[in-house]
Amino acid sequence: MADHIITSTPMRDAAGLTKPAFAMPARACDTHVHVFGPEARYPRVSQPHYTLPDGGPALLDAMTRAMGLTRFAIVQPSYYGTDNRCMLDGLDHFGTDRARGVAMVEDELDAEGLAALHARGVRALRLDLFLRAAWPTADIAAFVKRNAARVRPLGWHLQFYTPGRIVRELIPMLGEIEVDFCIDHMGYMLESDGLTRTDFDRLIAAVAAGRGWMKLSGPYRIAKDRQYGRLLPYARAIVEALPERTVWGSDWPHIPDGNLDTGSLLNLLAEWVPDAARRDRILADNPARLYRFEA
Repeated sequence: MADHIITSTPMRDAAGLTKPAFAMPARACDTHVHVFGPEARYPRVSQPHYTLPDGGPALLDAMTRAMGLTRFAIVQPSYYGTDNRCMLDGLDHFGTDRARGVAMVEDELDAEGLAALHARGVRALRLDLFLRAAWPTADIAAFVKRNAARVRPLGWHLQFYTPGRIVRELIPMLGEIEVDFCIDHMGYMLESDGLTRTDFDRLIAAVAAGRGWMKLSGPYRIAKDRQYGRLLPYARAIVEALPERTVWGSDWPHIPDGNLDTGSLLNLLAEWVPDAARRDRILADNPARLYRFEA
């Protein structure tokens, strides 16, 4: 096991979560959750960045019901690499009326393999650009375009899990992506990495001009001191620029800190998106289109 591995803390019980401070819309969707299972059944990658967290289907079910979330997207975690069995078993457990999947796959997986994932409920491909951060920008751009071509026949979108500095370098090519794409964690633009509000504004403009979406998720990844107030102007800028292409995700089970209160994170939307109709679109209507849920 890698020396730098982070120990995950136990998951907070759903009964102790703060309740939503606003009325949740019908078909509210959490677009960013992970599922984990017994290590004997689902082997981890050889050098994971964290220990196995609490995150089984029963805990996910309890959390989403406590929050009034009737739908969710299960995102393949880096802990399992491109072995999607745990995520797919989660989709089978919950059913596609309630859940959609976001897979990570090998370059060699062919169209038949992708179609098999589609049949199980997968509707997006996650691009882990942290793993490719050392590549030249041109190679990363080619990787993105190659995967866009792979998923286009299925109507999937691309999900970007990427450092903000990589996103900044990709801004000139975002308009060339010929499928929908969604950028996780509000762009992940960390001041500690030298990223500025100007970089953020350029990103939002490029996303809005193309086929991009933004995800309001992982605020603790950006405000590492958990002083979320300073994220308010960024969140509002996203919503203002992309009212029909913004979604929300909890990033449950909040690796590595399972003690984070999902309800408090959800309630940030009350300040970020004070207009109830716009907030309902972000929680229900927008994800229904992006993940192609049935009405």
